[in-house]
Amino acid sequence: MRAGALAIIGSLAICLPTFAQTCPAPLDTALRLVVVTSDRVASPAATIQRFERTAANASWKPVDTARPALIGHNGMAWTQVFRGLARNGEPVKVEGDKRAPAGFYKLGASFGFGRSSRLNYLPIKEGTVCVDDTASPAYNTITTRAKVGNVVHGENMWRVPAYRHGLLVNYPTDAKARAGSCIFVHLRLPDMKGTAGCVAVAEADLLTLQDFAQPGAVLAILPRNARDRLPGCLPDF
Repeated sequence: MRAGALAIIGSLAICLPTFAQTCPAPLDTALRLVVVTSDRVASPAATIQRFERTAANASWKPVDTARPALIGHNGMAWTQVFRGLARNGEPVKVEGDKRAPAGFYKLGASFGFGRSSRLNYLPIKEGTVCVDDTASPAYNTITTRAKVGNVVHGENMWRVPAYRHGLLVNYPTDAKARAGSCIFVHLRLPDMKGTAGCVAVAEADLLTLQDFAQPGAVLAILPRNARDRLPGCLPDF
């Protein structure tokens, strides 16, 4: 190849664009972020911290310091949607594994036993049930016993003290893969050592989260070392 051709190729290489890290949805457009992280994927001990930014291409800034939290009795596992981020044999979530789902999810409406003026608040009344039965068309939805009957398996939410205050998590439904269901941020009770797969925090922290979780706010559940797998996407935690 002639020297002139090499010079042209070299100049083209210099002009090639560089591409920034593509951050996963819904993190890519979020302006508010709640990070739940643990040092070990098999541990129920975690921390929770809030962050915000002024634009989708801006840097994340902490809103508070990390606070104690609990996740699943068996720690966390990557949900089906984000299983590509798993490393070194980290598990993938399945229904009933007592692991919180690692990944990124929009936070939904607040719920609880009492009344509230919060936007789209879901009052938990007698008969409110979250269906975790993979054979039911209502899998991973909140409905009523009157609609699904008593045979369908699900959590009778009005009987769960930890649901006195909570936040819905917009967790993707995949009954065929038994990918997990009924994921919430809820109260951490005094004797609680872990959850069935949700995130549990102190009451004061949960009430603060309910105020923070405006439409578009995102929950990230991650092992601490996963931050390096998404360079430029996440704050320091």
